Amino acid sequence: MDRKLATIMVGDYVGSTSAMERNEESALSQVLSGLDLVTRCVSKHHGRVFNTAGDALLAEFESPVNGLKAAIEARSELATAPGLTPQSMRFGLHLADVVRVGEDLRGDGVNIAARLQQLAEPGEIDVSEALFDHVRRVSPCAFEDRGEHRLKGLDEAMRIMRVGASSDRHVFQLAPTVEAPKSAIKPNSIAVLPFLTRTGADEDQEFLAEGLTEELIHDLSLIRSLFVSSRTASVALQTDDPKLIGDTLGVRYVLAGKVRKMGSRVSLSVTLTRTSDGGLVWSDRIQRPFDEVIDAMEEIVARVAATVSGRIDHEAISAVRMKRPENMTAYEYYLRGLEQHRMGTVADSFYREAREWFRKSQEADPNFARPIAMDVCSWSGMADFDLASAEEKLNRAMQLDSSDPELHRILGTLQIKLNNDYDASRRHHERAMQLAPNDAYILGRCAAFYTFDGQPERALELLEHAATLDPFLPVWIVEEQVAALYALGRFTESNEEARSLNFQTRRSRLYRAASRVARGDIERAREIVAEALADDPTLSLEYVKSQELLRDTEKLNALFNNLRKAGLPDHPIASANS
Repeated sequence: MDRKLATIMVGDYVGSTSAMERNEESALSQVLSGLDLVTRCVSKHHGRVFNTAGDALLAEFESPVNGLKAAIEARSELATAPGLTPQSMRFGLHLADVVRVGEDLRGDGVNIAARLQQLAEPGEIDVSEALFDHVRRVSPCAFEDRGEHRLKGLDEAMRIMRVGASSDRHVFQLAPTVEAPKSAIKPNSIAVLPFLTRTGADEDQEFLAEGLTEELIHDLSLIRSLFVSSRTASVALQTDDPKLIGDTLGVRYVLAGKVRKMGSRVSLSVTLTRTSDGGLVWSDRIQRPFDEVIDAMEEIVARVAATVSGRIDHEAISAVRMKRPENMTAYEYYLRGLEQHRMGTVADSFYREAREWFRKSQEADPNFARPIAMDVCSWSGMADFDLASAEEKLNRAMQLDSSDPELHRILGTLQIKLNNDYDASRRHHERAMQLAPNDAYILGRCAAFYTFDGQPERALELLEHAATLDPFLPVWIVEEQVAALYALGRFTESNEEARSLNFQTRRSRLYRAASRVARGDIERAREIVAEALADDPTLSLEYVKSQELLRDTEKLNALFNNLRKAGLPDHPIASANS
């Protein structure tokens, strides 16, 4: 049999039988309209409808994320389709090995997707745990755990996750940019590929590899003479071909490595390669006790800097590094917390687990500042977040280590939210950029401050530089261009920039709607808000007020009024689970 691994999506029109009993022709027209809309979304996200069954369709995707995006987009577009609503359809998605029979797909995987669809309520998207495990690191949305259910034909219960609202901030969301951008080679430039682990390595090995990769990128970014491509860009390419990496990211060198932890020892294999011809510059193999890994990383940074941009004193590199933990247990706990934090927008349970690891890190080394800052960052995504307590924690972290750029950036944002102090916020954001001049993430996040402070031109400059460092910036950084263009009154450009994103967030949709109102197109603005509310029924101006911190109250009130005209309610009109 011809088998393949595929993401299966089953979409079903709700209530067609009773509707046809009332008016067969009208109901049939609506069913066909709904299925056609879903089919277009499937095609847009590189999927294929392989079968239909009455009022349902079955589609396959090579990518689980694309399948998820197609279902989310279809649900939103149903909100503005004539005679249809988001509750007109329901969806089930599953990742499985299936059997190919001509153009059709069959097997348990297809049946499970159909069972998931049957369990879903009208307007909902339910997915299997297998699919969730594949998308959680790159998920464009939040999920609600629906617990275990026994599906017909299965001996074991299956955990089901329900798709929630689109995420506002997720570091692994990729921006549209271009599929293979060509970049001019920059002097003193390097890309660091994600460290690899041995095949079948456990999660302990994986989080260590990811943590050390970010550590190297961060430390190299602190050296002003180097151009360091971001981690997101390196991951997005999904290749280890030095020539392709050089052409796409515009770098002269590629640093790659493997990591393996064996008991209390860590083995690192590192290679530096030229992108011009793929030639090896140098390679090194380091074996150290786990608590000496940071020292080994410092040696790698020194050697890379010396090769790429000439000799740089070891002491100078040490001076720009953030204060290190006194023991590796604290650092390991921090890395575990960081791994969970990255998935916090997917489900609150990740934020809770991240905070627990950050707490353990602080207990292991009370003088290590970074877990304090990240604990606040995780906490900010939870319902019980308290601004005053957060400021107290961050000030304590600043006393321990004032050289952490992310700490300055977080504290800068807090100064606006808690104290309405834009001057203090500016000082922290400027310091963050001084400490990390080549960090695309820091530059992109700091751009938001300048839009809020009435300097959207400066925000656009920073975003342009960030895009040079990282042509695969996350959507929620790229969308800062949408806000900056709107603040400049360039409403057509703001709307076009928002539409160009490969995934619509709540924020991008609302700026599109506000731009439409500003140009007099209230009808389309109302459709866009209806699509946003289909994605998140709890959306309201309360959310906008928490996100858009414009210093100019006149512009802020104008934004609010435009969104009211577009139909956005002042307060939530639905519960998160309605």
